[in-house]
Amino acid sequence: MTDWDVSAADVATAALARGQSSAQVFDAYAEFAARDFRSIGHKVIYLSNAYRTLETIGWQYAEPVLRSLTYAMLNHVGEPNPATSDLAPDRDGRANQGRTDSIRADWLTGRDDSAATSELLVALRSVSADEASRLVVEQLNAGVSHRSIYDALFAAAAELTMRQPAIVPLHAMTTTNAIHYAFRTCGSDSLRKFLLLQNAAFIPQFRDAAQGRGKLEERWIDSLQPVAASGSEMLVADIFQQLGKDPAGAASQMLGYLKAGHSVDDAMRHARQLIFLKGNDSHDYKYSSAVLEDFQQVTPAWRDRFLAASLYKMRHAGEPTTPLVGRIREALTS
Repeated sequence: MTDWDVSAADVATAALARGQSSAQVFDAYAEFAARDFRSIGHKVIYLSNAYRTLETIGWQYAEPVLRSLTYAMLNHVGEPNPATSDLAPDRDGRANQGRTDSIRADWLTGRDDSAATSELLVALRSVSADEASRLVVEQLNAGVSHRSIYDALFAAAAELTMRQPAIVPLHAMTTTNAIHYAFRTCGSDSLRKFLLLQNAAFIPQFRDAAQGRGKLEERWIDSLQPVAASGSEMLVADIFQQLGKDPAGAASQMLGYLKAGHSVDDAMRHARQLIFLKGNDSHDYKYSSAVLEDFQQVTPAWRDRFLAASLYKMRHAGEPTTPLVGRIREALTS
């Protein structure tokens, strides 16, 4: 894998699948899944979701999945061998590999610092990928917790979907979800450091890639204002009805709904139901699964804003119901 040698890696994969534990396999792949920005995050998404799947269906099915995963890790279509070349998608990974030793030894302990989260969030709107990684190293060495840093990364990804509810920002969310899963799952301290720094580097790359697709609106997650219900109590169904007409208004209503202490479980249940009823693409499921899982990973100081901002790319009540639902209902009643 280090040499980007497809044939040799394929042979090694078979041996890995047959002779190593699932934890060892995961760590071996996690080293490579986020080393480059090719495929807009799909490499690490594939790793995390393949591992989740194999943990569910059983590792007796691992070998063909891992062989496919190996090919995905080595994707570099139309380029020379990255191992012997200085290519843009690899530079941040190489720089961050060299930075891990500069992070304090007790970096997994630290203070939760909302000001540091805000500092990193604001920086991610304009800095380069390299500058983002450097700032994370500085914050960690200043005693900031990795939780506060991940608050900024989750918030920045959600903010991108506010600014441009399209395919590239969507992948900022699903990639951050996948890297954070790898961060939580891997057993290597140096690998966790590397994954965190790469996640920080990926956000500016997603931002720049999104700008190449269209305008990024000036919408900021930390400026989102909660809107309280007028008259009768706000219902979560009303918010998802509003989403189809005015996403900004729906996001503010959701923030108001959550700040008022209403049930987040009801909001999640409604969002999930609309994905089942209105979703017509695999990305609908990927995105919503990432959002609903990561809500629990964000600290309480930021999680309500995270969920509210994420609405921009959710399904809403005014969309047509997928024909599959009708077929299922017909089958159940026949």
